Amino acid sequence: MKISKQARRDARELFRACCPDGLLDEARVRQALRQVLATRPRGYLAILSHFRRLVKLDLDRRTARIESATPLSAAQQAALQARLTSRYGPGLIFTCHPNPGLIGGVRVQVGSDVFDGSIQARLAELEDAF
Repeated sequence: MKISKQARRDARELFRACCPDGLLDEARVRQALRQVLATRPRGYLAILSHFRRLVKLDLDRRTARIESATPLSAAQQAALQARLTSRYGPGLIFTCHPNPGLIGGVRVQVGSDVFDGSIQARLAELEDAF
């Protein structure tokens, strides 16, 4: 579906209204959706489609996926979360998953940024060097 410039502007304005402190407020998102569905302005489907895309991008940007070869201790998780929070700001959602395929080390993905300090990645770099 092609989205008009006006629908994009309206969706961005709606999205900004849902982020009072720079963080997406779930209650405001629900309220905005109810308001748009109640009033049904011209092109409301395009507005909602673009708004959904903006919300999804923000959630992806605020999600930190941490993979390690073995489960991290509580102290290690807290230290890693503190470092990521200082780098990306408050409001991150953390998920920790053990991945034995990494052999050792940690792989962290925040949005499109990937920090790979695993043995598997180092071995792959070494293999590419030869």
